Amino acid sequence: MAKEKTREIGFFEKYLTLWVIICMAAGILIGRYLPSVPAFLGRFEYAQVSIPIAVLIWFMIYPMMMKVDFTSIKNVGKNPKGLFITWVTNWLIKPFTMYGIAFFFFYIVFKSIIPAELAKDYLAGAVLLGAAPCTAMVFVWSHLTRGNAAYTVVQVATNDLIILFAFTPIVAFLLGIGGLRVPWDTLFLSVVLFVVIPLAGGTLTRTLIIRRKGKEYFENRFLPKFNDVTIIGLLLTLVIIFSFQGTTILENPVHIILIAVPLIIQTFIIFFIAYLASRALKLTHDIAAPAGMIGASNFFELAVAVAISLFGARSPVALATIVGVLVEVPVMLMLVKIANKTTHWFPTRNK
Repeated sequence: MAKEKTREIGFFEKYLTLWVIICMAAGILIGRYLPSVPAFLGRFEYAQVSIPIAVLIWFMIYPMMMKVDFTSIKNVGKNPKGLFITWVTNWLIKPFTMYGIAFFFFYIVFKSIIPAELAKDYLAGAVLLGAAPCTAMVFVWSHLTRGNAAYTVVQVATNDLIILFAFTPIVAFLLGIGGLRVPWDTLFLSVVLFVVIPLAGGTLTRTLIIRRKGKEYFENRFLPKFNDVTIIGLLLTLVIIFSFQGTTILENPVHIILIAVPLIIQTFIIFFIAYLASRALKLTHDIAAPAGMIGASNFFELAVAVAISLFGARSPVALATIVGVLVEVPVMLMLVKIANKTTHWFPTRNK
């Protein structure tokens, strides 16, 4: 039972949207009234990547990567239907529906409000979010929906392996369709920096700690030490990004809402695609709910990292990924409530 308690949604995660709004406001105020701060931070760049932001991004991603248990992949053959739903939803459906929905709103519905150049950048940000399915927060959503914890680990572990190979070509393809030509080597380098290296480091840390002090110590005492590191790193990153974005936001405040619209719609659509597919295949609720959650939620830390790496912290692309952070928690908590109220749609698990 102690293991389950560690996965309850924490104080920072529960009110993440509030903290994001506060950090947005703080960043904008700093950019407006203390312009010397972003000017100073902007001096520390290498290959158009902000060094302070890159360090904070590692703080975001590394603790999450330690949670991924690749030894669970040996159980991949057990009840594969839920895994197939996760893989198909995340990699054959989600990136392309995100592109289609975002394109429809940015270029057609909001055509008179959003200039074409900005629409192209916002579309790129949406694509980065759509191609990065959730890695860590899905453990929280799985717990809140009483999901099968062991099965969720398998879903996440296999998903992280797929990210290594599928993220780069999918993003390059969709950005190319959207009119943004991104060098493959730059995109590949971003994945290496913000997925491969922290994933390898997190796996190594996990293996060494478990080998020396045991799995119980690692999960119940070591990991909890890093519970707030990811969120704090994210929030500090937002302050810096919004200090760079302050002028753009003050000139176009309504754009935050406009960007959020397709992202929210996409989240609901993807959740129900996976959730109802699980129902059609007669999976139990403790597998169906996490399958829906892992597709609906985003690995927004990776999306933010790649957006900054490819387009810069001041770019509208980075802004679009940040809006994904803003809407993530409240929308996902709504889906948790929906999942918990529809358990009767699914067969009872045999004990």
